[in-house]
Formats: sequence, C-alpha cells, structure tokens
Amino acid sequence: MTAARTPLYEEHVRLGAQMTNFGGWVMPLQYSSIREEHRAVREAVGLFDLSHMGELRITDATLAQRVVTRDLTRLKDGRIQYALLCNERGGIIDDVLVYAMADGSDLLVVNAGNQDGDFEWIRSQSSAPSPSGGGQGGGPVLNVGRDWALIGAQGPRAVGLVQRLTKADLGSVKYYAFVEGTVADVPCVISRTGYTGEDGFELFCRNADAERLWRALLEEGKSDGIRPAGLGARDTLRLEAGMRLYGNDMDADTNPLEAGLDWTLNLDKDFVGRDAILQEREQGLSRRLVGFKMLDRSIPRHGYRVVSDGQQVGTVTSGNVSFTLGYNIGMAYVPPALAEPGTRLGVEVRGMAAPAEVVPLPFYKRPHPK
Repeated sequence: MTAARTPLYEEHVRLGAQMTNFGGWVMPLQYSSIREEHRAVREAVGLFDLSHMGELRITDATLAQRVVTRDLTRLKDGRIQYALLCNERGGIIDDVLVYAMADGSDLLVVNAGNQDGDFEWIRSQSSAPSPSGGGQGGGPVLNVGRDWALIGAQGPRAVGLVQRLTKADLGSVKYYAFVEGTVADVPCVISRTGYTGEDGFELFCRNADAERLWRALLEEGKSDGIRPAGLGARDTLRLEAGMRLYGNDMDADTNPLEAGLDWTLNLDKDFVGRDAILQEREQGLSRRLVGFKMLDRSIPRHGYRVVSDGQQVGTVTSGNVSFTLGYNIGMAYVPPALAEPGTRLGVEVRGMAAPAEVVPLPFYKRPHPK
C-alpha cells in the first residue's frame, strides 16, 4: 500500500528532512539531528507536522459516553481530556484526546495508524443506522482527519511565538483547553496540548492553509531559535515525559491498570470494557509498566529482554537515550513484585545483562510554569 503524504510533505523535502514511513504516512524522521531537535524543544521551540493524526467527530453524546473511558458529561465546552478506547476484554484499542466542541459534539484525536479502525469500531458501537457508503462516514460519527492539518509548536518559547501571530488571548487558555481563532490569518483551533512534556500549542487548520501557517511559524520563530522537529525527537521527548506510545507501550491486549492509566478510567459509569477491567482489578495484576534508568552506558531498545536473577521477567516496550537527563531510559512490563522504585533489573544488550534500576514516571518534568 502506498504511504500517504501530509499537506506539508513538500515543505519537509524542501527543508532536507530524512523521511520515513510511519503508520502508513511518509513523515520526517529528522531534519538535522535528533539531539539538536530534542534540545530545541526543551530550551526554545520546535515545530512538528502532526497532520498524520486522525480526527473523528462524534455527534451522539450517548455513543461518545459509551466508547470513551472518561465521564464526558463533566467535560465543559472548550476543554480536553485524555481518555482510552477499550475493547470488551478491557484491552486498549487506542488512546485519544477528546475535545468538547461548542456545537455539542466530541472531537477525538486518535493515533495515525488507528484512525480507520477506530472509526469503524465506534460506528459498530452505534445503534443508529449505518451510512449508505462514502469514506467520510455519516450518522453519529464522522472521519474528518484527512480534511485537516495539525501543526505543533512546543517548547518554553512556543506560547510567546504563537501569541505574536494571533489576537486570541492565549494567557487565558489553560492546559488541556482550546479556543478558535486565527494564527497568521489562518483559521485554527488553538489547543494547549502536546506530546513532548513542554508547554505549547497544537493548531488544527484546513489542509489548504497548512503550508502558509507552517512557513509563518518558522519565519516568526527565527528569533526564538525555532527548529522543525521530526518523529525521532518526538519519540525521545515523549519518552522522557513518560508518555505511552500506542503499539509499543500498550495495545489491544493491554489492560489500562497494567499500563498505569488508572486515572483515565471512570468506573462509576458504563463503557465498553468496564466489566473486564473491574474483574482484572479484583483478580490482581500479573504485570505493571515501570520506568527504568540504565546504570551504565547501554541503550535499551524496544523488544529487549528484561531479566532478574538470570530469568526473563519482562520486555522493554520503549527505550532510548535521554538527551536532557544524560543517561539512558526505558519502560517495560514486569511482575508487580519488581515494580517498586529502586528495584534492580537487568536489560539484555548484545547478550549481556546491563544493570538498570526502576524509577518513578515521568522521567522528566518541565521547570517552566504553565
């Protein structure tokens, strides 16, 4: 299958990006180096093309409440919640951001590779008649992702940068809230969210406006030290922030309790997967996701074996260099008895068990005020 291109593809090529296939999309891996782009986000501002992410609009409040693990009746217009979609077994189908729109609908931002599957699954949960056809769907759920571009400006100077390009009062926009306005004269949904552990905004706009907005941000951000940043930096940044990556740290066989995502569950309401999650909680967990740091210079990678007393006790789900902290970090599922911070583990790197220690998540918290 041919990989899709975002409306910013030509911009990435113009900037000399190294491109890669991710979730069915051709995306920039890096423009200069992952280290430089990572540091730009931590110290100044980085610009991301996030247009591969999917957007689903649910117009039926009852349906939205049934498929999402959070209680959306408490979500006020203009606010956002991180939530999960779970199957009947309590496994995680996807992790999503839910936007409470002014027209009463809920907008779900979903992972790039899951958007078509999520759309079909949500539609299957609806009691409303199915649409008669068409790729965009119909009835109570619409797949609008391919109509929109999404650009992220992240870092301690991101708020000031975006503020200079809009008349909206961004100081009044709280973390996990959004407003509608224009940025560089481009109509946008301006969302104070991100996936890097830094402050900043994610800007939704029409595909036709994406290039104009991208160039305006890069031009205005020169004095801030802005850099375009690719998927490589996005991964090292989110790992430092302890943010799970769907497909690595969780999947359809992962229970939210194992993944440490208890806080995303409202078990007082009914949703798909609730009964299985309650049963799992009653029986007790057989594994938990932990963060760990390496005690030598070895770099843990996805799929590496985690050992204790010579026996495999888990598998690394994410691992990499931490450019901010100066040592190497990772996440893995291990038995609950080995999940306490301070527990010593081994990570097999090139056939040798390199020493590691369980540490609390997240690895990094930004020092900058919200």
